[in-house]
Amino acid sequence: MGKRSLPGQWSQFHNFTIILIYQMAPLPALNISPIIFLILAIFSISKAELHPHYYSQTCPQLEKIISETVLNASKHDPKVPARILRMFFHDCFIRGCDASILLDSTATNQAEKDGPPNISVRSFYMIDEAKAKLELTCPNTVSCADIIAISARDVVAMSGGPYWNVLKGRKDGRVSKASDTINLPAPTSNVSQLIKSFAKRGLTVKDMVTLSGGHTLGFSHCSSFEARLRNFSSLHEIDPSMDTEFALDLRKKCPKPNHNRSAGQFLDSTASVFDNDYYKQLLARKGVFSSDQSLVGDYRTRWIVEAFAKDQSLFFKEFTTSMLKLGNIKGSENGEVRLNCRISN
Repeated sequence: MGKRSLPGQWSQFHNFTIILIYQMAPLPALNISPIIFLILAIFSISKAELHPHYYSQTCPQLEKIISETVLNASKHDPKVPARILRMFFHDCFIRGCDASILLDSTATNQAEKDGPPNISVRSFYMIDEAKAKLELTCPNTVSCADIIAISARDVVAMSGGPYWNVLKGRKDGRVSKASDTINLPAPTSNVSQLIKSFAKRGLTVKDMVTLSGGHTLGFSHCSSFEARLRNFSSLHEIDPSMDTEFALDLRKKCPKPNHNRSAGQFLDSTASVFDNDYYKQLLARKGVFSSDQSLVGDYRTRWIVEAFAKDQSLFFKEFTTSMLKLGNIKGSENGEVRLNCRISN
């Protein structure tokens, strides 16, 4: 009898299955048959593990479809890379990487995307487009959470940053609450607050400084940093940790009163390129957020900033590692594969 191939998400358990079938004895004391025990064991392992080839047989065109969608969207809107990378971080940081950030609010629930820190998160349409194409090619197979994770890798790589194999197999969560967004790091956080916040997600000090480097593609509206530019304290008109000339330039972009709601500043001088310029700017006292600039003023983090500013390849290597860790933050165990990323099934 010929060997039957297993679907991609089960192939990793092939040898494990054979061993159990031939070596397990009945379990009369528990009144559980070996086959039922086998199914439970495989189900438990498959739920817990993410795998780079999860869709290799069930949706082999997955990465091609997503990368083409990301590239097309980025051509029409150069802010897409920064927006998708931010979306991934904000999604994983709340309830784990479960696409809860994509769920729309309802009459009885205000969802994450409408929480104050997420009001400026954009490009949800790109995830919708990728999902629609995937539903035509491999229906009810690819989770919205995996689409975000793969898209985040793609925007980094297409912007000149590192490429890595995304672990897949996430499920989409059913819960999304705007009130949970209070747990996102604020642009005014100090190093101790940042360390504590990241540690709650199993991320180290190095992970925190490394993932902050994603701001190399970032943009901020004036409201997130203008407090540093005027009447900073009773002793200082401008935040003393900010380069004075840089602060005066930001004042011009963020005047008082400011009638331009889209006014703001890119978070590094090469905003369309994923590089280590962000860290160089911090050392030059040109960090836009006080949370970013604080990384230079604290001995626990300054050495990492200096290392990345000096060695871009080191930053890329560590960024890959930290993104994999971020993407591995577990979501709900009671997840699903949504048919529409904006609503639960």
